[in-house]
Amino acid sequence: MFQKIKDNILYAGMNDKDRVIFDELIPLDNGTSYNSYIVIGSEKTAVIDTMYPKFTKEYLKSFDENGITKVDYIIANHGEQDHSGSIPALLEKFPSAVVVTNAVCAKNIQEMLLVPAEKIKIISNNEELSLGDKTLKFMISPGVHWPDTMFTYIKEDNVICTCDFLGAHYIFDDVFAVPSKDLEKSAKKYFAEIMMPFSTVCRKYVQQIRDLKVDMVLPSHGPVHKNPDYILDLYADWAGEKGKNLVLLPYVSMYHSTEEMIDYLAKKLEEKGIPSVKYDMVEGNLGDLAMALVDGTTIVLGTSMVLAGPHPAAFNTVYLASVLRPKAKIASFIGSYGWGGDLFGKMADMLTPLKLDVIEPILVKGKAKAEDYVKIDNMAQTIYEKHKALGLL
Repeated sequence: MFQKIKDNILYAGMNDKDRVIFDELIPLDNGTSYNSYIVIGSEKTAVIDTMYPKFTKEYLKSFDENGITKVDYIIANHGEQDHSGSIPALLEKFPSAVVVTNAVCAKNIQEMLLVPAEKIKIISNNEELSLGDKTLKFMISPGVHWPDTMFTYIKEDNVICTCDFLGAHYIFDDVFAVPSKDLEKSAKKYFAEIMMPFSTVCRKYVQQIRDLKVDMVLPSHGPVHKNPDYILDLYADWAGEKGKNLVLLPYVSMYHSTEEMIDYLAKKLEEKGIPSVKYDMVEGNLGDLAMALVDGTTIVLGTSMVLAGPHPAAFNTVYLASVLRPKAKIASFIGSYGWGGDLFGKMADMLTPLKLDVIEPILVKGKAKAEDYVKIDNMAQTIYEKHKALGLL
């Protein structure tokens, strides 16, 4: 059954509790939801975002079960198929309907879903569309997280549909958010994996939505926020420019030599009042690493040598960090090798765009010796001094 959001605004989404990975990349702890909203005006009816294709048949059936016999407009806030995938089927069911979206999204929908151009109405930023007693205002919002994204503001009801922005991979029975540690964790992982590369833009849109003083935020994944400040405050923190007093220690260690050095560094940092998060790059969940990257100021990556270079898992982690563009300011490497090669050079090159302050790496043949542990002591002290200079201690 559809759920009522406000008078004549209905939630028409679906839970996908069995989905365990998103975009063939992101492990999901709580499945996800695909949110669609129906706005029934006195003259016209609009659907805001549609459905992931897996659920198209069930989605369309729900229109009949809930007495929705007419759709005039299909609003596409973003062209990715988890939101737009049911547009062709919805157009077939309601042949007089028109897809309403921005010019960039229109091209994506034509190319990815083969929607004919004549079925699309292209709107501009801040353009309005009347449904009679309800008005939709379109706010083109590129960068959260595709260039084609826009928000749809329902003026008379003072609610905003933000598509992926302010969302969470999270399933629910009641559509309205109940603040909890689980919801916050899911929203934070979602931010880390999808929004963190666009933190600067996120800060802009957080303020834009605050200025509207909306009554509700209706995202396209996760629950509806009747208290918008809850999710806006979290995003303001996560998208902020300053990290926390935290060191991330991702590592891969074939014969434990590197892991022993990482453990020692973690102990020395703790003695100086600096918490750390260890992350096993082979067995760990990429979502956990991404979430830690939201807060960490320093990254020290530990890796073993494979043939003449770093372990492939280390390359994967460095690539992830380079594309997620975290707020980290400081980095270094610790590693152990058997016979030789370039353990750190290529990874350091990959991190160059992040403009990190790189501390002298520590490279050890085999197991660490007494003089190597002195170097780790010095690294811990350097991290302490840099965190203190940043005002984190």
